[in-house]
Amino acid sequence: MAWDTYYRGTGEPHDTSLPDPPPWRVFPRRSAPRTFQPPKGLTDAVNAAVFLHRPLLITGPAGSGKSTVIEQVADELRLGPVLRWHITSRSTLSDALYRYDALGHIHTLRLAQSGGKAAKHTDDIAAFLQLGPLGTALLPDSPRPRALLIDEIDKSDLDLPSDLLDVLERGEYEIPELVRHSKPRVSVRRWRGDGEEATEPKRYDITEGRVQCRRFPFIVMTSNGEREFPAPFLRRCIRYDMPPLSVDLLRAAVEAHVGRELPQDAAALVEDFVERVRRGDTLAVDQLLNAVKLVIDDQGPTGEQRERLLGYLLRNLSGA
Repeated sequence: MAWDTYYRGTGEPHDTSLPDPPPWRVFPRRSAPRTFQPPKGLTDAVNAAVFLHRPLLITGPAGSGKSTVIEQVADELRLGPVLRWHITSRSTLSDALYRYDALGHIHTLRLAQSGGKAAKHTDDIAAFLQLGPLGTALLPDSPRPRALLIDEIDKSDLDLPSDLLDVLERGEYEIPELVRHSKPRVSVRRWRGDGEEATEPKRYDITEGRVQCRRFPFIVMTSNGEREFPAPFLRRCIRYDMPPLSVDLLRAAVEAHVGRELPQDAAALVEDFVERVRRGDTLAVDQLLNAVKLVIDDQGPTGEQRERLLGYLLRNLSGA
């Protein structure tokens, strides 16, 4: 069938029923603890990190399921909503611990002063402070460790892994603005985790500007293998390299996502995907999921149109 069910390119409005999203594009995003298929050795690495209270550094290509590991672990071990710190070249340790809106604070003070109002409440620094994902993970108020994902740490500034060492070893940090504050206890907003209920505590009272964890968080750091890390950083981590993709493992993962056994034409897509990755193409599993959805859905295109769209969806991510 010709795939012009939705947009036709005529400019003429028409009534049509829009499609339901695939399971991995439903919002709010659903955790996928039961669709992830851990490769050989990963459960041992996770258990070693849990037992030794050390971060787990997982290295592998994009789309290999690295960031999904923590969702499954947090679900199985009842660690609560996952906290996430997505790394860029501008990420700093300070931002991960806490964030202070100094400009907003100054602006509020000036507005109060220009209006002739006493700055009784506007000088309250707590309104301009929020703990970051790492800062929240280190709070000592949870009977079980929090789960924290530090995603794509290899994209960070060169100094960030070294900056993390002291915090990861000591499990504590200070907020200088609160160390100097006149009040010994200040209530500060937390970072929200994935799917965290509105009923969860939103604030935490910090004493003398210092936070010391009691249970070291379960931390997963992911890397695409784009750079090397300093030895002092690596020796503090449990390290695991994702194995090369196999047809059986990938097919099982895709079937778990789509909730059914793959027909022959979709299974052929999996085999071709694995072969292309072995030849050196840069592809992500998300691309394969989109292609499989196109093939197995009754409302999907057929014939030449399907082949053309599959070419769009499964383009090599490296190069032009």
